[in-house]
Amino acid sequence: MVSRTLSQRPDTATIWQWLDEVPDPEIPVISVVDLGIVRDVVWMEDEKLSVTLTPTYSGCPATSVIALDVETALRARGIEAVELRTQLAPAWTTDWLSEKGRARLLEYGIAPPNPAGGPDNCPRCQSARVSRISQFGSTPCKAQWRCDDCLEPFDYFKCL
Repeated sequence: MVSRTLSQRPDTATIWQWLDEVPDPEIPVISVVDLGIVRDVVWMEDEKLSVTLTPTYSGCPATSVIALDVETALRARGIEAVELRTQLAPAWTTDWLSEKGRARLLEYGIAPPNPAGGPDNCPRCQSARVSRISQFGSTPCKAQWRCDDCLEPFDYFKCL
């Protein structure tokens, strides 16, 4: 166990960087920070690190895995006293996705959320001719779409 004094503990900016390396278990190309799940990181008076997480929705099956991955990443960096808090309100929204996260989704072949309610174009060939196949995709937060030009199916990250 690493014992740190106040002057030795990492600052919260460093911890945010560490958490930006923790991938989402369902979409591993995006971090839990870029997804907007990590809401707050603060040192408590008792030298415990408190990390607040907001799941993408209250029934998300990956919530416990994300919490375990966050705690494991912090402990691997020598932080033993970790308190994970779950905050359900305000509810997570796709507005919390970072621009880097949106770009990574697109590069991975998942159309990022669009306030208009569907993807602007195919993430593979960029055609604007797309059709919804199903409101339900590989995870509850995604829908299944198809490009009418290249005929490839793709996931669309729903706006929430």
